[in-house]
Amino acid sequence: MTDVNEGTPIVEPGRFSTGGRVSRAPGALPRSGSYELPEKLSYRLKNKLLGKPLVNESLSGERLGKPTALAVLSSDVMSSSAYATEQILVVLIPIIGVAAYGLVIPITALILIVLAFVTASYLQVIRAFPKAGGAYVVTRETFGLKLAQLAAAALLIDYTLTVAVSVSAGVDALTSAVPTLTPYNVEISVFFVALLAYGNLRGIREAGKSFAIPTFLFIANMGIMIFLGLFRVIFGHLPTHSIHQVGAYHAGLGGSGLLMGASLFIVLQAFASGGTALTGTEAISNGVGIFKSPQERNARKTLLAMSLILGTMFLGVSLLAVFTHAVPMLSGTPTLISQIATYVYGTGPIGRFLYLFLQISTTMILVLAANTSFTGFPFLASFTAADSFLPRQFTKRGHRLVFSNGIIVLAVLAEILLIATKARVTALIAMYAIGVFTGFTMAGAGMVKHHLKVKEPGYRWRIAVNGSAAVLSFIVDFIFAYTKFTRGAWVVLVMMPVLVILFIRLNKVYVEEESELESGVAAACDAPILKSHTVLVFVDRLDLATARAIQYARAINPDDLKAIHFILDVRQARELEEEWGKRGLGRIELEVIECPDRRIRSVSLELVTEYTADGETEVTVLLPRRGYSRVWSRVLHDRTADSIAEVVSQIPHVNATIIPFELGTKKTSLVRFKSKKPSSVESGPQTATQPADGETDIHLIVPGAVPIGSVTYRTKAKVAGRVKLVRVQSWDSVPAFAARIEDSTGGIVLVFAGRRAVPGITPGRRLLVEGMVGEVGGHLAMLNPKYEFLVGPDSEEDGE
Repeated sequence: MTDVNEGTPIVEPGRFSTGGRVSRAPGALPRSGSYELPEKLSYRLKNKLLGKPLVNESLSGERLGKPTALAVLSSDVMSSSAYATEQILVVLIPIIGVAAYGLVIPITALILIVLAFVTASYLQVIRAFPKAGGAYVVTRETFGLKLAQLAAAALLIDYTLTVAVSVSAGVDALTSAVPTLTPYNVEISVFFVALLAYGNLRGIREAGKSFAIPTFLFIANMGIMIFLGLFRVIFGHLPTHSIHQVGAYHAGLGGSGLLMGASLFIVLQAFASGGTALTGTEAISNGVGIFKSPQERNARKTLLAMSLILGTMFLGVSLLAVFTHAVPMLSGTPTLISQIATYVYGTGPIGRFLYLFLQISTTMILVLAANTSFTGFPFLASFTAADSFLPRQFTKRGHRLVFSNGIIVLAVLAEILLIATKARVTALIAMYAIGVFTGFTMAGAGMVKHHLKVKEPGYRWRIAVNGSAAVLSFIVDFIFAYTKFTRGAWVVLVMMPVLVILFIRLNKVYVEEESELESGVAAACDAPILKSHTVLVFVDRLDLATARAIQYARAINPDDLKAIHFILDVRQARELEEEWGKRGLGRIELEVIECPDRRIRSVSLELVTEYTADGETEVTVLLPRRGYSRVWSRVLHDRTADSIAEVVSQIPHVNATIIPFELGTKKTSLVRFKSKKPSSVESGPQTATQPADGETDIHLIVPGAVPIGSVTYRTKAKVAGRVKLVRVQSWDSVPAFAARIEDSTGGIVLVFAGRRAVPGITPGRRLLVEGMVGEVGGHLAMLNPKYEFLVGPDSEEDGE
């Protein structure tokens, strides 16, 4: 049998004796994680702070049920009910005074109509794009990548502002209850953002567990306050208060007519301010991938529940504000909802307890509302980066299977914004909501085009729903931009096109790089090998790092091997020549080259150019690089090797290879095989070892399967495991597809003779295989086994 396992790490298998001679029995391959590898202090610290890393199989376990997802994705939109009514009154009271309360309910009703259409639109979005259906994905699939960048820029800005606004409002609620903390608003806000980032870096499930209880406590407290307040209104026990209070906004004089004396501009401005209640509505459609299966149905149900709860709370707070005449304060504290709670609950012991309970839950939900952005921003950034419009680092899942880079960038941007605005909600609210309503508009318009193209049953009424949502959202967006332009909205209106231009420019760079890398690949692979291969080892001094580079140079067996030293110090060069002879290195030529102007890069370039001038020589430059474990040691040494490698690699057929040598570590003890139980040859069937974090002992849940570590040579066996690797062959080779599967006890090679590929057998897939156990390269293998795919978390399509 052909050795398809060449290059696989070998573990010492069991031995047995036959006729006085010791022979080696084929054994199972070592499972992944069988070697103890050195870890940096930073990685060990990360394990302590964030927990052990999660394997990819755990991704399905990180998905959330409807209640937890409601808490994670809806905290932003839920929390807006705590300040949306207040923002309406902030605009109206200075103009028309007490008459403002006559316009609160009509404005609230208009906003709820917009909410109904936006919700209906996003229900269609989730249905059409069940894996990820935010405004970015919808626009990308319907209008193309470039226009989708406008949606990306708008929503990324909005997510950042959501964190700043929510945390600032939460801190205002806290300082309403504890006024002595007011001078520390900025510091507390920055701390809360850092805390949220830390919670999300620990993983989606961890964040969900932490944030679910505060969300439901807030909903329950708001429900109690609204029910009790309306009960007291009905029975005439809830008094109306004067709006002329110390620290309150100065009340204007109301007029008559439909708008109570306010101009249409002022009413539109109040409507736009109240429209902040809808921010975060799109989060569920952006995060469909974090729901448990069936993802589409669960996401749609959660979106509907979120909208109903939001509408109820927003309307309830507006009604109580009208009945009590709670008035917004210039300083932002006490907040409107704090005043309403005081009026509803009274000043008795029970009332005081309920008031503090509401303020605590309001603070928590407002702060945790930023968590919606910590879920949505990284997902959106990953989509955009996957399309090459953002740095591709945003596509990488981190230690706990979250998009760590997106979380960290969002936290930094939000904290800069909080410091710049001194964590004032009024300074932030003017920039808020433009981004999200731009997203609503583009999602609705994109869905109209989608329905026109697909024309599924009932597409006409779907067009009416999505089209209405797009038009209404555009109107709100225009109103917000027009009425808030001079108060801060201009910043967002300028930033969006700037970001779009940057995204498109970055994409152009990626496209040009890919085009350069991909052109002529086949010709380069088939190009004839040059006649000779010369290896040059650049030597600064003779030490262990240089010795390791020379050892490697000899291992690659070149046609010509030379050591090169550039003279920067004449005395050091003479000492090197003497030591070279004493060490017995005379069989390797040492060339000492003059470098009068001390420009090592220039003389290195000239040297390799000379060697390749004949057009028949491949040159490899080996550069010893000394690595230092101590941070201060790194500062004391330069990076000459990297500098030389950069310049000599510009010459065709010159390859620079850096040979690292780490100081402060013992090479012999870095990697060793972990201790394990005796092999099956010595002690019978092997018991299962502890699986890696997030993995499962597959053979324990598959009837009839035995641990791979217990199977023996030349016996028939049935085993189950995950595909660790597959071996891809070129088309001009003998067909033989090979794959390696593992369970917690070991691994075995599967060989499918005469086949170049087996559909479905890919890394990460679970398999049940049965066949005769043979041997490949000293390890157990099965030739053309029967196989069947197992259903597991890895068999689901990744919705992210």
